[in-house]
Amino acid sequence: MKALIMLEDGTHFWGRSFTGRGEAFGEMVFNTAMTGYQEILTDPSYKGQIVTMTYPLIGNYGVNDEDNESLNIHLSAFVVREYQSFYSNWRAKRSLGQWLKQEGILGVDQVDTRAITRHIRLQGAMKAGISTEDLDPSSLLERVRASSGLIGRDLVQEVTCKRPYRWLNGSIHEVIPFDREGGPRVVVLDCGLKFNQLRIMEAKGCQILVVPADTSAEEILSYDPDGVFFSNGPGDPAAVPYVVDTARAILGKRPVFGICLGHQMLGQALGASTYKLKFGHRGANQPVKDLDTGRIEITSQNHGFCVRQEELPKEVEITHINLNDGTLEGIRHKEIPAFSVQYHPENAPGPHDAEYLFDRFIQMMIERR
Repeated sequence: MKALIMLEDGTHFWGRSFTGRGEAFGEMVFNTAMTGYQEILTDPSYKGQIVTMTYPLIGNYGVNDEDNESLNIHLSAFVVREYQSFYSNWRAKRSLGQWLKQEGILGVDQVDTRAITRHIRLQGAMKAGISTEDLDPSSLLERVRASSGLIGRDLVQEVTCKRPYRWLNGSIHEVIPFDREGGPRVVVLDCGLKFNQLRIMEAKGCQILVVPADTSAEEILSYDPDGVFFSNGPGDPAAVPYVVDTARAILGKRPVFGICLGHQMLGQALGASTYKLKFGHRGANQPVKDLDTGRIEITSQNHGFCVRQEELPKEVEITHINLNDGTLEGIRHKEIPAFSVQYHPENAPGPHDAEYLFDRFIQMMIERR
């Protein structure tokens, strides 16, 4: 089925829908990972975005029941060069196309994804629309320009959990009290978390309570956690000041670890502002330098905004930088137990180079005890 892809600047591409009729609007971005499309589709950080994969063949290993990073698909639409409906993987339960159609997500292939990616790299990420219904370029362009962008939108409220839950044995359970004699007690502020963050912390012996993003600092501290974790999430970090307020109120009272949007929340709580990158970092091959050790980590990333490092106070040191563009990738407070990284040490998909950061957080919590 013919599909029209229209970018905000009037550039357009033709493709084929492999999921039937539909329309979608969002910010057009690209991801450079060669594998991991199931994890990408279920990453809440992609809320409000249309994702183009740079790797040309997508769908060849199908979809399984184990690799989801949340309960739902969150992106607006999925664009690939060539969709493969015949999958081969012993864990696969269905094809990618079947899954997308079941979830009401538009999937489009037979598109020059290299041209889309090059255009975004040169011109920057921008609003876009895809339609199998409105194939008039001038009409669809008008609708794209009238659609909502990401700046100023609080997308966190659209992906956070609705009530607290315990993460036990790799799944969601009703809230039960922490075991006072058990492992480190972690309260996770869910801004759009990925399940692998919880899987890793549980595997390392942590007890985990997940709470909605608008949970107050007072309620979080009432659980008497050993540490507080601020998760990743979608959208403009400046649009969620209530999370920044929570981070500011918790700093110095408990060890704090933030990832991606959580890093941006901590950066704002410490006095810096955020800004939008031209086309963001999305993929599983971003080189990051650890300034303490000089070690280079290959990292998984998914973000379109960044913390202004020049606005950080002297009490905060920069720990990691991106080697592609020199942007800020990690910070640590010199006086209180608080640190964060812009990238995704929980991988899924991506390399495991930075998983040691969870050990660092756990050591902080143990020392507090």
